Amino acid sequence: MTTLTEDTGTAAARETPARRRPRVDRLPYLLLLPCLVVVGVLLLWPLGQVVAMSFYKLDSVRQLRGDREWPWVGLANYTQILADPFFRTVLRNTVLFAAANVALTMILGTLVGLLLNRLGRKMATFVASCVMLAWATPALTGTIVWKWIFDDTSGLVTWLFNKLPDGLSQALFGQSDWTGYGWFNSPLLFFAILTLVVVWHSFPFIAVSVLAGLKSVPSELHEAARVDGAGPWKVFWKITFPLLRPVFGILVVLSTIWDFKVFTQQFVLAGGTQDRPTFMLSIYSYAEAFSPPPKYGVGSAIAVILTLILLVVTGLYVRMVLRQEDE
Repeated sequence: MTTLTEDTGTAAARETPARRRPRVDRLPYLLLLPCLVVVGVLLLWPLGQVVAMSFYKLDSVRQLRGDREWPWVGLANYTQILADPFFRTVLRNTVLFAAANVALTMILGTLVGLLLNRLGRKMATFVASCVMLAWATPALTGTIVWKWIFDDTSGLVTWLFNKLPDGLSQALFGQSDWTGYGWFNSPLLFFAILTLVVVWHSFPFIAVSVLAGLKSVPSELHEAARVDGAGPWKVFWKITFPLLRPVFGILVVLSTIWDFKVFTQQFVLAGGTQDRPTFMLSIYSYAEAFSPPPKYGVGSAIAVILTLILLVVTGLYVRMVLRQEDE
C-alpha cells in the first residue's frame, strides 16, 4: 500500500506542472491595439494601395476615383521604368546624393556632439539649443529661407559676391557682376546647395544623439587613455567609436532613409518638377504620377522601388547588428 501511495503521489506530482499552463497577460496587447490600428490605417493601408496601383494603368482622375475600371498591366510599369535610361540616371543621382549627405551629416554631427561633450553645462545647453533650432525648423520654412539666401538679385550670397573687389572676383570666378546669376541652373551647383540645406537641417539630430551616447561612456576610460599618452583621434577610434557603434549604426540607417526620401527641399529649390537633370527618386515618382499627362501607376511603381531599396538597407543593418550580438 505504501508503494502504491508513493507511486500515485509521484505520478500526480509529475502531471501537475504539465497541467499548469502559464497565464498569458493580455493587457499589454490590448494597450498596443490602438497604436497598431493607427499604424495600420495611416501607414499599412496607404502602402498597400500604392503597391496595388503599381500593377494597373492609371492615367486619369476618374480611374483613380473608381468611376472607371482599373486596367491590369501586371509588371509592365516596373518593366517600363527599369528599361528607361533616365531611371538609371535618377537612381545614380539618388545614391550619390544620399552617400554624400550621410557622410557629411555624420561627420559634422559627430564633431558637434564631441564639442558639446567638452563644453560646460551652461554653454553646452546654450549651443545645443541653438543647434536644435535648425532641426526644429520645418523643412519647407528652412528651404524657403535658403532659397532667398541664394536669390539671383536680392540674395545674401549674391550681395556678398558683389562686394568682392572686381579684380579679385574676375580672377577667381571669371566675372565681377553677380546680379542675375542663376545659382540653381547648374546641376552640380544645385546639388551642392541642396546638400548644404539638407546637412544644415539634419546634423543637429546626429549631434544630440552622439552627445547622449557620449554621456553613457565611462569617463575613466578616456582618462586612462590620456594618461597612457593617447591623443584625441586615437581615443575616439579605440574607445569612443567601438562603444558607440550601435548608436552610429542606427544614425547611419536613419540618415540614409531620410536622404533617399528628400523631396521638400528639392521641390522648393527647383521651383517644381521641370528640372529633370536633378531628379531623384522621390521627386521622380511625384512628377510621373502628377505631371500632365498623369501616370499614377508608373509613379506608384517608382515609390515601391524606393521603398524596397530602403527595406534592403534596413535589413542589412539589422543583420549586421545581429551578427555583432552573436560575436
